[in-house]
Amino acid sequence: MSFTDSASPGTGRSPDAAALAEREVMEAIERTGSELKAVRQQIGRVIFGQQEVVDDTLVVLLAGGHALLHGVPGLAKTRLVETLGRVLGLDARRVQCTPDLMPADILGAEVLEEDEHGKRRFRFLPGPIFSQVLMADEINRASPRTQSALLQAMQESKVSIAGSNHQLPRPFHVLATQNPIEQEGTYPLPEAQLDRFLMRIDVGYPDRDAERRMLIATTGAAEEVPEAVMDATRLITAQALVRRMPVGEKVVEAVLDLVTAARPEGSKEASVRQHVAWGPGPRASQALLMAAKARALLDGRLSPSLDDLAALAGPVLHHRMALSFAARAEGISIGDIISRLAARLG
Repeated sequence: MSFTDSASPGTGRSPDAAALAEREVMEAIERTGSELKAVRQQIGRVIFGQQEVVDDTLVVLLAGGHALLHGVPGLAKTRLVETLGRVLGLDARRVQCTPDLMPADILGAEVLEEDEHGKRRFRFLPGPIFSQVLMADEINRASPRTQSALLQAMQESKVSIAGSNHQLPRPFHVLATQNPIEQEGTYPLPEAQLDRFLMRIDVGYPDRDAERRMLIATTGAAEEVPEAVMDATRLITAQALVRRMPVGEKVVEAVLDLVTAARPEGSKEASVRQHVAWGPGPRASQALLMAAKARALLDGRLSPSLDDLAALAGPVLHHRMALSFAARAEGISIGDIISRLAARLG
């Protein structure tokens, strides 16, 4: 599907204007693709053997969403977030989540001050959430009260303190990490908050060659320092470009087919009806299409394809589904179900 295809007398846009708009988008995609290639190169100087994780995280940022990095300790999740902030020229801050962390520790609070004339007034002291990239390290260690404090910020890019709304910087992204193996002293994230994450990115172990390069690079006299390639303004422009990218009707239908097939209510897949307790909602469709468009931009392509949907189905849908008790007893995983559904695309 192109801009020219969608032009009609009823839209008020002539074929010439549509063709011009398409050329502008194609040129913008080419420029942005060159920048993103340089971003990947700079990240690769300090992050080894995690190219898929890096690409998925960049997809989340280009789509304007939030990511949950899921993996055991020591896999450079924190370093990845710090590197992204530096390379993309964003104000990045980190919060270590603990059970005694309070909402005010993240959002900020009002303090009572007295001036030289003895007049008292409240002044708002912004917390670390007032950044462009907030890393919530081990988010599942924060109490439910503190986790819920992030909901409004993640959905509306603003927070409410003492009855006043405070707008967060643009762009604003939460990159949270979660340790899947150590569950003592943790609080599972509620489904409503999980749904706010555009993608859940599983961070695995690097291969031997990548770990060798990492070992040599990090135990020498000096470590590589990545350079800034973009800034906040360029990232916002790239995010707007993602929304302007055309999408073919076949891709739209495939998104709807995949998401509705993952819901046990009315699904044509017997395995889904038997093994899935609840499936993804409409936000999953939005997330999958936005992520597919962002992935296409990352690769320098004009529009997303079915291959993008297949590659992103797991990260987008996994945390938006739950297995039934019978499925867990049988050793069935959500990943297996999603893989079977994605394999039938097209």
